[in-house]
Parts: sequence; C-alpha cells; structure tokens
Amino acid sequence: MHSTPAVAPQTSTENSNQTSTATQTTGSRQIAKELTIGQLAQRSGVATSALRFYEEQGLISSRRTTGNQRRYRRDMLRRVAFIRVSQNVGMPLNAIRAALDRLPEGRTPNREDWAVVSASWQSDLDARIRQLVRLRDNLTECIGCGCLSLDTCMLANPYDICGDHGCGPRRLLEDCAE
Repeated sequence: MHSTPAVAPQTSTENSNQTSTATQTTGSRQIAKELTIGQLAQRSGVATSALRFYEEQGLISSRRTTGNQRRYRRDMLRRVAFIRVSQNVGMPLNAIRAALDRLPEGRTPNREDWAVVSASWQSDLDARIRQLVRLRDNLTECIGCGCLSLDTCMLANPYDICGDHGCGPRRLLEDCAE
C-alpha cells in the first residue's frame, strides 16, 4: 500500500455549502483535519448544545467557514475529553477553564498537563469526598438547615446552633455541631 499526499483544501464559494476542510490520507483512509460540530459531537459523545456552550465559555474554539459553520481542529477531541473527565471528578467549569488557560497558546492538554492539574485539584477533591461521605451518612438525619422539623433536630442542632455558622444545610456543608 502506498500513501498519497494530503488532499488540497476545497475552495468555498458564497453560494455553496462546500467548506474548506483539509484531509490527510493515511493508508487508504482519509482523515479530516477539521471536524464539523456534528462529527465532534458524535466522536466525543457530547451533545452539540454542550459543545456550543463550551465554546461560548471559552473552553474550546472553532473557526467559521464562509457559510458561518463551525469547524474544529481534531485536537479539540482531547480538549473535550479533558473537560468531561474534569467534570466527572466534580470540578466546576471555572476551575477547568483556569487549568486550560494555563496551557501555552491554548494547547491541548497532554499526559503531563493532566498529572499537574489533577495533583493541584487533590485537596479540592478530598474536601468533596468528605462532604459526600457526610451527605451519605447524615442524609436521613438533621442536616442543619434550621427547619427543626425532625425529632432528631433538637438533639443534633439544638436551637439551630448550625445557623451561627452560615446559611444552608450546615451539617452537610461542614462540621458545625459535632
């Protein structure tokens, strides 16, 4: 089998839906260097609406064709995967954005980047795990919200002492009345 040179980009006209999409030939298979939003969604398993949201939030980027269609570089697949994995471990989008912003020139994260980022998130993740354990262990008990409607509230949160530590379900958010 021989490899043919990369196919030159197609030219686009004002009245045509054809777009400039360079391809690379590997063996007998052509691989597009750019993906449409539908292709990125299918390959990444992320809805097109989520991809548009990620782009609006500055997490991923695309270029626009003359027909105003989005085209994503192939490395956006890894960036989307990085975002999804980060979300799955519980990191908020602002922390993910900050991590991606630290990469030089918007580079796609690699293995070393992930190691640095995940290590920097360790204490946040440990705190979230402690909070989830408290949630699991105390969900059917008084959560320190101040309603005092359960029989156990007067034992666990007498006179709403958790209210002195802030608003919301204090026993789930922090240890206040142990």
